[in-house]
Amino acid sequence: MTDATTPHGCLFCKIVKREIPAQIVYEDSACIAFRDINPQAPVHVLVVPRKHFASPGEADESDEPLLGHLHRVAAQIAQQHHLTAGHRVVMNTGATAGQTVFHVHLHVLGGRSFTWPPG
Repeated sequence: MTDATTPHGCLFCKIVKREIPAQIVYEDSACIAFRDINPQAPVHVLVVPRKHFASPGEADESDEPLLGHLHRVAAQIAQQHHLTAGHRVVMNTGATAGQTVFHVHLHVLGGRSFTWPPG
């Protein structure tokens, strides 16, 4: 049995390697973005680094440019989807925060109104 928190068992690592299909909307050498299979808004795209780490707590100083890049890509995706009225970018960290795939990723959500506080 392969642990889903390791690169070998990780769903997102398998999508990055094209072992599992996804509706890809963006990709570059550092990350890939694809539509969530269980969307929580009319636009729900996941921005996933190609490098596997389960949470931001596993990132080190050398990962700072990558984490910033993910946010820049999230902004591009919002623009690409014409989310001019607003959008939300979320990173769930840990099971109690709603993280279900333990590979760092951002959710880009838009196309509807959101309330605060979430959840």
